[in-house]
Amino acid sequence: MSETASSSLPVVSPKTESLAASRRRRVQLALGALGVVYGDVGTSPLYALRECFSATHGVPVTAANVLGVLSLVIWSLTLIVSVKYLLYVLRADNKGEGGILALSALASTSRRDTRVYPVLIGLGVLGASLLTGEGIITPAISVLSAVEGIEVAAPRTADWVIPITIAILVALFLFQRRGTAKVGSVFGPITLAWFCALALLGGHQLVHDPSVLAAVNPLYAVEFLVNNGKIGLVVLGSVFLVVTGAEALYADLGHFGRQPIRFAWFAVVLPGLLLNYLGQGAFLLANPAARENPFYRLVPQWGLYPMIVLSTAATIIASQALISGVYSLSRQAIMLGLLPRLTIRHTSADERGQVYVGTANWFLMIATISLVLGFGSSSRLAAAYGIAATLTMMTTTLLAFFVTRFVWGWPLARSLLVTAVFLVPEFMFAAANVTKVGHGGWFPLVVGAGLFAVMLTWKRGRQVLAERFRERLLPLVDFLELIRVEIPARVPGTAVFMTSSLEGTPPALLQNFLHNRVLHQRIVLLTIITTDAAHVLDAGRAVLEKLEAGFSRLTAHYGFMEQPDAPKLLLDAGVATSLEHVTFFLGRENLIATERPGMAKWRVHLFAFLTRNAQSVTKFFNIPPDRVVELGAQIEL
Repeated sequence: MSETASSSLPVVSPKTESLAASRRRRVQLALGALGVVYGDVGTSPLYALRECFSATHGVPVTAANVLGVLSLVIWSLTLIVSVKYLLYVLRADNKGEGGILALSALASTSRRDTRVYPVLIGLGVLGASLLTGEGIITPAISVLSAVEGIEVAAPRTADWVIPITIAILVALFLFQRRGTAKVGSVFGPITLAWFCALALLGGHQLVHDPSVLAAVNPLYAVEFLVNNGKIGLVVLGSVFLVVTGAEALYADLGHFGRQPIRFAWFAVVLPGLLLNYLGQGAFLLANPAARENPFYRLVPQWGLYPMIVLSTAATIIASQALISGVYSLSRQAIMLGLLPRLTIRHTSADERGQVYVGTANWFLMIATISLVLGFGSSSRLAAAYGIAATLTMMTTTLLAFFVTRFVWGWPLARSLLVTAVFLVPEFMFAAANVTKVGHGGWFPLVVGAGLFAVMLTWKRGRQVLAERFRERLLPLVDFLELIRVEIPARVPGTAVFMTSSLEGTPPALLQNFLHNRVLHQRIVLLTIITTDAAHVLDAGRAVLEKLEAGFSRLTAHYGFMEQPDAPKLLLDAGVATSLEHVTFFLGRENLIATERPGMAKWRVHLFAFLTRNAQSVTKFFNIPPDRVVELGAQIEL
């Protein structure tokens, strides 16, 4: 009887079970991507059309103008987000990682020995700096624009807008340490509800006036720009608000993966956005006076307060896209030698790209709150929004050209054609946003310029420091000859000397010998190299070379998205069976500014400041502090 009963039960094979688990995992990632990646571009309906028809532009609410603006919106979303980022740029992943620095590293892999290489690295640094500058505005304008809905429902509460906004921003940044996965699991369902609400509001209005569907014809966009001249170009700068945040979805590629990000866009985000923008356009045609806030005027009176709550939640989430993107860019910049070592905390055991960088988090929080206090309204912030984002997008397009040409092997004509398709409209957006520089657009440019200077100074400072070390570096063969002559005492245990040189004697080794006249029985020269690839296979990570006199050289390669672990490296390579008798000898440099050629004195002081405040080598390489001996040295830069 039991056999008959059991035979009637459905049999689930391990393969079927794993496929079901895989599908669930993809759906979870798509939901997380919805909350983390698309918050910024998804909350643009709050203010984009309002800014397009702002009274300061002087564009009347006529059928031709509404259809023209809607056509610009539709084709901007289609060309920039759907085609460029989702179908084109997301293909240019660096072993699963995205972002402009990952793209720069990928583009430069085949151009390392040419004059183009520093240009490609410079473009990546510039784009990352500008994206960070723009990322500071995103939380401020997103949350502020939602909280301002209180003024529509209850004008007397206007004085509470700024304090409520600041309180929300503080809570948002405090929540970041929980990690992208937990943030996404909380934010994903809320964002799904937000896009459903956008679709319902817009779809309801669209049923009453489907004539705005004609805006799908791109000729309306062309006619609007031609007929309105300079004013049309200014409005184009406001239209750009609908695609801000597109760069962040590429930066967040490592957090969720390509397929979940694409699925969330085409299944949920794009339909919701298009329906809402079209619905706002139809509502404006029927109620031109609603131009002061078409989004909230679209909401029925009974649903106004619930919509304010939902939009506030959505705009809190909107900030997450660029916040997570800045974490990824910070980590990439550290590993590529563009920023000093910072504490990086991994927040997921499943997704290696999910990290939290505390220093970047607090910097963003302070800068964002300062912007809210300084500008005071989302309209003033909108005037500053866009110029840095357009320049970042253009940088991405240029870097993608080198990837298609030299990494993917496309013919020159094809690469140039695809690049022109994206670069021409982006240049128009940049020209339209130039007018914003004097109205606050200078802020993200100044922040970007500051970060650009910091990254280039750190990179150049490391190069100059390496040159100074090489000048005083004793060749290893000479050191081995020296100990053959002097025959120092050998003590039990293993000494590990970290060095960037594959030929010279580590300064800490030479200092230790000259001062103590003693060496360990086993000496390991450890060199850790960061590659242009995001990840390196464990099988080819380390190479161990046996030298004479108890010396060995261990060379390890890590991707720029990986965290080096020196003790684990030694154990895996068989250099030591435990850390009990291993001592790490590290150098601590005291940098002195001089008149020697290399860097300007202000850059030397900046580099010295960054060096003093960088995370310790011990912590960065996961070395137990009680196994470390530090030897100081003065270096003249």
